[in-house]
Amino acid sequence: MYNVPNLLSFGRLLATFLIFVLVLINAPWAFLTATGFFLLASISDLLDGYIARRNHIVSTFGVFLDLTADKIFVSAILIAFVQLGLVPAWLVVIIIAREFLVTGLRSMAAAKGTVISAGAWGKQKTFITLVAIGGILLAKGLGAHQLSLFPPVLVFNSSTLNVSEIMLLVSDALLLLATLWTVISGTDYTIRALPLLQSEQDKQEATPSKTETTSVSRQR
Repeated sequence: MYNVPNLLSFGRLLATFLIFVLVLINAPWAFLTATGFFLLASISDLLDGYIARRNHIVSTFGVFLDLTADKIFVSAILIAFVQLGLVPAWLVVIIIAREFLVTGLRSMAAAKGTVISAGAWGKQKTFITLVAIGGILLAKGLGAHQLSLFPPVLVFNSSTLNVSEIMLLVSDALLLLATLWTVISGTDYTIRALPLLQSEQDKQEATPSKTETTSVSRQR
């Protein structure tokens, strides 16, 4: 339980709490500090899986902890963004709802002894989302507030055409792209899980219920 990959996952949960608090402080220094923690947490996400596979210490608890830490990490930061009005609530609802959907489908598949692996759409979604979140944190840390998509503020002049403002605008656009990828990847998971749902339904239809069996017996 207390191996390096799991400790890294625990560390990511701790970093999530720190980033959440720093974002709510809503000050440039806090956003810059949060960016540092975000970068470290993102690196730890890559390291824990690599170390676990390299040292052959993959466990059920480790996989659960890693996936849980990832989902809480992204969800908590996005919720903090909603609190400050940096992103719209509907966008975050879509992203979080997809995580519940995928978790449910994976749990159902695991109960049947099947593993639904992460698809290309899901991996791309995760990468785009992390880049977008990191970009927003850094841009706000550098003082960006004049160019954004949430709410739409698209006034281009000498005061808005700088690195931080453009970074915020691009990050908002990437978050929209991540939302689209979220819908596509969620649909992909659902399609791959359909055979499991259909086989369960066929099994139930093929097996007569207790009431039907009793009725047939009485007729005989």
